[in-house]
Amino acid sequence: MQTISEIYTAKSEIKKSTFLSYLVPLSEFKTVHERLKTEHPKAVHIVWAYRELNKYNQIVENQSDDGEPKGTSGAPSLNALRGANLINAGVFIVRYFGGIKLGTGGLVRAYSSAVNLAINEAKLENFEQKSECLFFVPFALISRFDHFFEKENLSEFEREFNELGAAWSAKFKEDEFKKFYEFANVFEIEGVKFLALPIFANKFTR
Repeated sequence: MQTISEIYTAKSEIKKSTFLSYLVPLSEFKTVHERLKTEHPKAVHIVWAYRELNKYNQIVENQSDDGEPKGTSGAPSLNALRGANLINAGVFIVRYFGGIKLGTGGLVRAYSSAVNLAINEAKLENFEQKSECLFFVPFALISRFDHFFEKENLSEFEREFNELGAAWSAKFKEDEFKKFYEFANVFEIEGVKFLALPIFANKFTR
């Protein structure tokens, strides 16, 4: 499986209709969708599709025709993602109607082509599943953890503060977690607590 870590765009024109395609990491899917609706208020359709791997290693897929005839846009867009073996990625296709109807077959070809153009622009990366780790860090150590996450370029995390410190939820690849655990477990005597570990954590925590 493959994935992407940044947004890629492409533009095509078919019988006076303009198709703007945006291939996006799944983490930015909702944000980009809202932005496109704001930036393209006169667009007739914003078709979308995505594929993700959930925490149970199941592939979850969804798509929308956004007013195009059923099965002519969302489904072929999703099929293009499947064809590239993309995961944890989504695509939007903004269509400006040019006055000439494309017909069912024409729409399928147009949306498939629009997605594939964006995929051809993309730098595809090998996909590695990430797993969630929950842990607590007292206030005195938060700056050290901030520095570690910045140094290792780890950006998939959320945290919630209370009167004692912060509860973190972070996602790691296996090699990322190994480094993190080696860094973090020495602070357990200073109040760091692991609340939930990834499935693969027993390789490093025995």
